[in-house]
Amino acid sequence: MLYLASKSPRRRKLIKLLNFPYKSFSVDVDENFLDGEHPVKTVKRLSELKMNAAKRKVNKGIIITADTIVVLNHKILGKPNNKADAVKMLQLLSGKSHFVYTGFTVYNSVNNKQFSDYEKTKVTFRKLELSEIEKYVNSGSPLDKAGSYGIQDDYGALFVKKIEGCYYNVVGLPISKLNSKLKLVL
Repeated sequence: MLYLASKSPRRRKLIKLLNFPYKSFSVDVDENFLDGEHPVKTVKRLSELKMNAAKRKVNKGIIITADTIVVLNHKILGKPNNKADAVKMLQLLSGKSHFVYTGFTVYNSVNNKQFSDYEKTKVTFRKLELSEIEKYVNSGSPLDKAGSYGIQDDYGALFVKKIEGCYYNVVGLPISKLNSKLKLVL
């Protein structure tokens, strides 16, 4: 059995693309960022922290955990604390390019094999008007997303001018890379 340890409805939707029966559950860990930590190290560390918590909930099967961050000018943007924070983040991203990193960890409890990896995607926003930022934030959609936007959302999709790399990574799980790496734990 495949288990996805994530609260993200977007990851739960993407995991279906693997065509495996799966169950999902959430884990709570301290998702604080460490000063000066490289984004790759951050997302892998957080996905591994989530894995440590997830292992306590699964007796037998393959577990997947993930964490996504947005990085602008070497500064990590996580999930916004509130609407004002979301507006501020979107204003920072307006008219600029940023990077989305997703770290993921896969563990097979039967053979005790585990690996972690990541994906990086460059996203460029068009110049955003304050009124459209506020309308999007007031919808509530960006409040549970790194960088305060979802590329798959109606409004979030309209902000994106260009993407270089894996679209699904920006959604929250680089599903193609994950699929190709799953054999490492089988």
